[in-house]
Parts: sequence; structure tokens; C-alpha cells
Amino acid sequence: MIRINIIGAGRLGKTLAALARRSGRYRVQDVMTRGADSAAAACAFIGMGRAVTEWADVSAADLYLLAVPDAAIADCAQRLAAGVPAGAVVFHASGVSGSELLRPAAARGAHIGSLHPAFSFADPAVALENFSDVLCALEGDAEACAALRELAQAIGGRPFELADGGKPAYHAALSVASNYLVTLTAIARHLAGQGGVPEELITPLLGGLMRQTLENALALGPQAALTGPIARGDASTVALHLQALDDEGLRAVYQALGRQTAALAGERLSEPARRQVLSALGAAEDSGPVQSLAG
Repeated sequence: MIRINIIGAGRLGKTLAALARRSGRYRVQDVMTRGADSAAAACAFIGMGRAVTEWADVSAADLYLLAVPDAAIADCAQRLAAGVPAGAVVFHASGVSGSELLRPAAARGAHIGSLHPAFSFADPAVALENFSDVLCALEGDAEACAALRELAQAIGGRPFELADGGKPAYHAALSVASNYLVTLTAIARHLAGQGGVPEELITPLLGGLMRQTLENALALGPQAALTGPIARGDASTVALHLQALDDEGLRAVYQALGRQTAALAGERLSEPARRQVLSALGAAEDSGPVQSLAG
């Protein structure tokens, strides 16, 4: 069996460890946390493992998962490095940081990488039962990625490799798709209320449109799914929208998204219509280029 040590047994760490144990291919060996009680509780959840609280007590393993906050990864890698055998794989599960944080372990002959499951571990018990076909982003050296691909598949994940240095852009994509969608929902709700839509109708009014739009964008592609005043060059409607935005911050958000939307529209907008829309958005000539997202 492949031996795996878990450093930091929070929600993600203990869930991945339990999934590895369930696969029958991994033996969870040491589970290290700051306190003996939390380490023991994690071992109980995992169904295997030895509770450890001191770095000197961490035994040799084949895999080491640093499931700690991003700010603590480099320090933990430094502390762990002295006891890591050459050829072992040391990895973390950060969404935004790369394996470069683990260089102290690499200096001692370990292979380094990261495995980030695009999944919520808010409730470990629920996550344990629902972790299936989850996309897992990998990066690191070739040996680490090979071992992490095997681990991801064993626990029910679908691994794929990111480009070198691609973690920040990858994580930004997840944040835009998830967090910013929530923020846009809040803005839309505010504007609907400002327009006089009854509170009890705001959710059904926006929800149906948002679901349909998201389905179209995913099925057809963003450019084909794009509708609305900017896509059809209706500068007067854009101007009325901006007049209705009495908050400077919301107006700036609308203008920034409007410029990106005009770029996304691509050839659907004639050049005169594009200029009129950008003028209505208050886009100055020196405001900088907008990257086209069409294609």
C-alpha cells in the first residue's frame, strides 16, 4: 500500500485522507495537527492513522499532503523537509498557489506538486459521500503529477494538468464563475428593487433568466449566447441604464462589464455602433485596450 501522511487535518485534509483510505490503495499513516484532540478526531473520521503533534514524530511516507492555509504552506514545507525521504511526493491542495512553495522539500530530493479539487468541503461527511467525478487540477514536476493523477483517480476524481504558472489564472476563473456570479446577483436584485419589482417576485424574475442565460452560455459559447442592448448596439438604452445607477461604484461595475461585453460582441457590432455604445458607457480613448473574449 502507498503510505500517506496528512499535515493539517481540517475539512479538506481529513476528507481526502478518508477517500484515500476508502480506495484501498492508500494507508493513512500519520495525521498531524496542532492539538492532540483534533488529530485524534481526524483519525477517527478517517478511520485510520496515528495522531501526531510534533514535526519530529512524523514518520517516513510515500506521499505528504500539506492541507494547511496558504500562508502556512511554505513554513510547513521548511519544517517537514528534514524528515522527507528522497523520492517522496510532497503536495498541497491550494487553489491559487503552485508547487514553488514546496521547494525546501524539493531541495532534499522530494518531488513536489499540488492537487486542487474543484469541490466544496464545507461538510466533510457530505463531501465524503458526494466526491465523484470531481475535476482535480494538478501541477508540479512530472513525477509528482504522475503520483497525484493516480491519487485523484483512486479517490473518484478526474485529474487534469495546468500550465506552468497557471494556478493564479485558474483560481481567478473559479472565483469569477462562482463568487462574482453571486455579486452580480446581488447587484441585479438591488436594481430590480430600485425599479419597483415586489420583493417576492425578484427571485423568480431574475432566477429564470439567469438559469437560461447560463445554460445558453455553457451550451452555445459566450458570444453566441450574448443578447441585450450592447450586443445590438442600442446606445440609448445603455445611457438610460447608467442614469438609473445612482451609486458610483455600481456605475463603474456596469461600465467595466459593458466594455467587455462590447468586445465580446465582436463583429456583430458595426464600428459606428461600437463607438456609440462605448461613448454611452463613458469609455475614454485613454482608458486602455479591452481584450476580446470572443472566439
